[in-house]
This record gives sequence, C-alpha cells and structure tokens, in this order.
Amino acid sequence: MSIKPKLLIVEDEPSILRGLTDLFIFHGYEVESENNGKKGLTRALDGQYCCIILDVMLPSMNGFEICNILRQHSRSQLIMMLTAKNSEEDIINGLTLGADDYVAKPFSTSELVLRVNALIRRSGWTGTDNRLVLSAEVSICTQTLFGSSYQQETKYTRREIEILSYLLRQNNPVSRDELLKQVWGYKTTSDIDTRTVDIHMAKIRKKIEVDPKSPRHLVTHRGEGYQLYVI
Repeated sequence: MSIKPKLLIVEDEPSILRGLTDLFIFHGYEVESENNGKKGLTRALDGQYCCIILDVMLPSMNGFEICNILRQHSRSQLIMMLTAKNSEEDIINGLTLGADDYVAKPFSTSELVLRVNALIRRSGWTGTDNRLVLSAEVSICTQTLFGSSYQQETKYTRREIEILSYLLRQNNPVSRDELLKQVWGYKTTSDIDTRTVDIHMAKIRKKIEVDPKSPRHLVTHRGEGYQLYVI
C-alpha cells in the first residue's frame, strides 16, 4: 500500500500553521510542524520528509539560514519557501540558497497544495514502499509502471499511477473536479471536459478488474465520485 507523503511545516504564525496543517492533512499528507527556527532545523535534520515548507521570518533562526544548512546536508531534500509578498530579494535569496520553489504571502492555499504536489511528483518520490497492492491478485510497481493483474503483466501510464495513488490516500469518494485539480493540476475546471477523467477510469478498470462493468476496486458512487478499495 502507498505510504502517505510526510511534510514538515516551519511557520511561527499560529493561525497560518494550524491552517496549513489541517489543509495538508485533508489532502492526504502526514504533517509535523514547528513554530521556531532552531527547533524546525533540528526536526528537519532528524526526520525524513518528502518536502519542508519553510517560512522566511522565524524566531531564533530565519528560513534562509535553515535552507542553507539543509541544502549542505542534502541536495535532494525538497524545500518550499514562504516569502513576503512582492519581495524579489527574498525570492532570489531563497532560490540562490537552494530552495526548490517559493510561494509569496498572502498565498492561495489551493495553489500551495498544487505546487507542493508538483514538486513531489517531479522528484519521483514513492516512499519506502513503491508498490500499490489492491488485492492478492493485483499489484503495481509505481517506479517501473508495470503490474500484475490476475497473473497477467500489465503496463500502466504515469497518469494512471498518479490517479490510483491519489485515490488510495483518500477515505471518501473523490469527484471529477477534485481529480482534475489535484492530479492533472488544473486551477479551474469549468472549461475542462470531465470525460477526460471517465476515459482514464475506464482504462484503469480494464487493467485492475476481473469484470470492468462490475468493479470491486475502482467504484463509482453516483453523485459523489470515485473511490478505490483494497480487498
């Protein structure tokens, strides 16, 4: 089964920290947090995080110092900086010190989630378990994109793996709009043909179901969306 991506958020404003923690938990992440620069650095160095969301202005040690130290310890650690609005100097400093991306305050929470998702996706992160196991008969390697379905080898596209991974992290049905935003990366879906999602679902069902017309794994809940079940 897929492992939840783990984030560290270092932010000293309590309301923002609570909001970001709840936001990323809602979107399927495991989240740890600190409101102090030095404590944030200690936690960042001691833990293993797929991405660290780092504010610039922090007590005891600022985000630039933390970013610089983290980059010296790891060239692959993903770092997202939260910078002051329209502060070109902050942006340049952060990127120069090795930040992978930045979002300026005040920011759109949906944009932040999409940017973090994109960073993690581009990094090829899969956690310690790179297999999606849906049943004793169906398993998929997220790195090679090959799987075994009822003793038959099956090839998947990267998009199909992203859809299955996202659905597997959710505990409730997921709407077409949510999939278009969270997996495809669209900011708005009003002009997007949602049949794109339906076509992908039909292709996935042919690969993971004994009978695609009566699915056991990838189920449609009318009026709610799609839900993936492990059997």
